[in-house]
Amino acid sequence: MGFLGRTSECRRLDEMLAQARDGRSAVLVIRGEAGIGKTSLLRYAARQAAGLRVVDVAGVQAEMELPDSGIQRLVAPLLGALGEIPAPQRNALRVASGLAAGDAPDRFLVAVAVLTLLAVTAASRPVLCLVDDVQWLDPPSLGALGFVARRLGADAAAMIFALREPSATHVLDDLPQLPLEGLEEPDARALLARVVPGRLDDRVRDRIVGETRGNPLGLLELSRGMSRSERAGGFPPPGTGHLTGRVEARYLKRVNRLPKPTRHLVLVAAAEPLGDAALLWRAADRLSIEPGALAPATEAGLLEIDDHVRFRHPLVRSAVYGAASPAERRHVHDALAEASDPELAADSRAWHRALAAAEPAESVAADLTRCAGRARDRGGLAAAAAFLERAAALTPDPARQAGRALAAAEASFQAGEFEAMQRLLATAQSGVLDGFQQARAVLLRGHAAAVSRYGREGATLLLEAARRLEPFDLGLARRAYLTAWSAAVTAHHLGGAGVLVELSQAIRALPPLPPDPHPLDLVLDAYAVLITDGHADAMPVLRRAAEEVMHLATEDVVRWGWQVGGVRTAMWHDDAIAVYERQARLVREAGALAELPIHLQALALERAWRGDLPGAERLVAEAESISRSTGNEVPPFALLRIRALQGREAEAGPLIDTVVRDGTRQGQGIAVMTAQWAAAVLNNGLGRYAQAAAAAGEIVRHGILPWLSMWARCELVEAAAGMGDFDLARDALDGLVATTSPAGTHLALGIEARCRALLEGDDAEASYTMAIDQLAHSGNHTELARAHLLYGAWLRGRDRLPAARERLRAAEEMFAGIGMEAFAERTRAELAAAGARPRLHRAEPRAELTSQEEQIARLARDGLTNAQIGADFFLSPRTVEWHLNRVYGKLGIVSRDGLDVALLTEERKIRVRPVGDFSRGATPG
Repeated sequence: MGFLGRTSECRRLDEMLAQARDGRSAVLVIRGEAGIGKTSLLRYAARQAAGLRVVDVAGVQAEMELPDSGIQRLVAPLLGALGEIPAPQRNALRVASGLAAGDAPDRFLVAVAVLTLLAVTAASRPVLCLVDDVQWLDPPSLGALGFVARRLGADAAAMIFALREPSATHVLDDLPQLPLEGLEEPDARALLARVVPGRLDDRVRDRIVGETRGNPLGLLELSRGMSRSERAGGFPPPGTGHLTGRVEARYLKRVNRLPKPTRHLVLVAAAEPLGDAALLWRAADRLSIEPGALAPATEAGLLEIDDHVRFRHPLVRSAVYGAASPAERRHVHDALAEASDPELAADSRAWHRALAAAEPAESVAADLTRCAGRARDRGGLAAAAAFLERAAALTPDPARQAGRALAAAEASFQAGEFEAMQRLLATAQSGVLDGFQQARAVLLRGHAAAVSRYGREGATLLLEAARRLEPFDLGLARRAYLTAWSAAVTAHHLGGAGVLVELSQAIRALPPLPPDPHPLDLVLDAYAVLITDGHADAMPVLRRAAEEVMHLATEDVVRWGWQVGGVRTAMWHDDAIAVYERQARLVREAGALAELPIHLQALALERAWRGDLPGAERLVAEAESISRSTGNEVPPFALLRIRALQGREAEAGPLIDTVVRDGTRQGQGIAVMTAQWAAAVLNNGLGRYAQAAAAAGEIVRHGILPWLSMWARCELVEAAAGMGDFDLARDALDGLVATTSPAGTHLALGIEARCRALLEGDDAEASYTMAIDQLAHSGNHTELARAHLLYGAWLRGRDRLPAARERLRAAEEMFAGIGMEAFAERTRAELAAAGARPRLHRAEPRAELTSQEEQIARLARDGLTNAQIGADFFLSPRTVEWHLNRVYGKLGIVSRDGLDVALLTEERKIRVRPVGDFSRGATPG
């Protein structure tokens, strides 16, 4: 049974509870203005939740700055099941909840941990999760709960949020919504008839209904305590002002009628955000407030205190606290601080002391600084920043104040609060900083510029910071140089070219590395030598760095890994993919979900280049899914390579144009150059050599990054030869050989031989056979297939048609198997010119699996458990099983046992049979 005027809303909540009892999840966001009935609906759901375990949390305005405070209160009743969730998630949630010390946990690993904990709890008993006053939840908790709500699948759980409108948050906008409006006029009149004693004048009733727009709390509050004259129409209620403000004014009017000790007690309760009744009474005792002072507030329906402190409505708390004078607030905060346990509630005590301080006080500031350290230990970077900011404001010594403001700015940056960081940094730099602090301030400005714009300013500031840091902390300086390198590389020709050279020279001037250097220091030196002296001189340190990065510690992989794989790429390493596979695995295992997409993209780039386009697409889909969840967008470099290799102009063309436009606007030159490389590959596949040469030539002209220039020169040699511009092709080949010859890998020598053959005319056969032999051992199927194509075309041009057809057949089978459609069509045109009838390759019918279903099916086929798959996709094991059941139905099988055969047709196998005397090593393994 529902309540007045909310029959349909109650029916919807009943349906949600029934779904949860049936093992199916349900989510709802109830939105509406203050007093509209959101909390009443949550209470109704709780009363109706027979057989369900109810967990709830309400946002508290005073705790909005304390990260994870909402999560901490919500999961507290469920912590008994903490041992049943994966260790990385368990550890992250323990740190976030203040149960353990540790580095700041990945925000999204915390969210996954909450999801898994709810799913584990729901496996034994359905769960109802109620979240009230969403507008006052701390942002990390709100983000985590939104994440959970989107991923509840086949779990016996219902989540209901209540959000006050108007709202500044959009985190829950994509979830099912229930907007609450005021009561219909008949229901509003009926409610007034229930609560107003005696006769209510029709004009007064209509005025109240109209002014409140049927808002239940407004109806109750504006009619409560009306005099007989007012009810009769003699003194109409005021008709101006926002309802929330008017309701708060009504509450204040009722509070002001209370005895002075009672008003004082209500203010103490409003200043204590945790609802700790014991603390409240200890503070009241210090203020000489007797327990009997509570009765008038309870009788007035404003406040209840048993083992917890509860206001009738959050507006009572905000109205009372907001109306108090600064002196009154300081007085009650001082009492609360004195009543707080200095050991068990040190942070709460320090915060109340800070709010009680009327002027700077070092003892209070020092307490807050210690709180910041504890917050940082448990991963609360935003909380640490809040403590430090308040500490700086209360620090009397100017030098110490500036140092604390700088520390607060650094913590804010690490917490992703960039506006707060800029404000605090300005405060720090307006004070007295020593040389090391000034260097840290410049470093922070550089980090902020790099994150927000990734242009020349970021790289320049980071270079300045690195130089300033050298006398104080060489290790920190080297990391600053590495960050500056990243910023300059990202800006590329749109701002980073000159900085990259200057940066490399500065790195070369650093003191020599110790005998057993850190892998990151080797990477930094290798990059610097590449820029200043070229491949031949850089090769020894590149080789050493390429081996050492395979031993990089997990925390360094998470922070720096995406930058270090380039050492293998720059030296044409045959097994460059190994470092990307390791890094993606370590980042996944560490639960660093914010960083995982860029590592998946890097791995996808390598897989695509080696010829595993389906595998690369699956990685891109996973990366995009995570990016949508985390909000961390990653440029679509891998997708550019995939679409270019596929040769799908209708998809690749607009993507290339978009990346060029956005990259130019954002100052990300590396994005523009990557798009140009994709355009070169696409146009070479389509046989449009002039366009390919123009795109590749653009990269070579801006040839800052060795690996971009290397790839571009490959495309430029082929495009220029196709155009008949052999001078241009020779210039490109000379630049290419400067990188491939010192490398000496199968991939380097194969690429070089293939490009050289294009310029050797009738003498090219030896180079073509060498290219095929070397590339067959490199593991790179896309480049091997292109060698077969060019060799076949060369044979056809010399009227060796049978040999040409055999070679072109090999190329066509490889291209078709990989999915390189444009190159396959180009090969078929060569086959037709060689007198062969091209084989038709009809696309095999695919089961209509979604991208996520296909990925889940393959992981299940590979033997991963539902829990392991769920960890990858942020789904509960039960939801994974639900997806698998859908997969079984679509594929016509009944269990995992049938997945191997059913998915076999989805796997694109690359097989090339031996071809005459030129097949030596041509069949990829």
